[in-house]
Amino acid sequence: MATCPECDAELDIDEFDVDKGDVISCHECGSSLEITSLAPLEVELIGDDDDEEDEDEDGEDEDGEDEDDDDDEEDWEE
Repeated sequence: MATCPECDAELDIDEFDVDKGDVISCHECGSSLEITSLAPLEVELIGDDDDEEDEDEDGEDEDGEDEDDDDDEEDWEE
């Protein structure tokens, strides 16, 4: 049985009902999970990128600057 990598909940998934690459949701935390292996059944959290970890809730990167600031600077230079 597979477990959710986000909340460690046991996922009740029949490996014959899913295919590799299918996307499911955790019934406990609602995380989107991708089926990465069928035997044994394994899932991976979708969207677990380094870029998201560097960005905070305001859409700013680690430096506190908006990611779209580069486009704004070009408009000001004209």
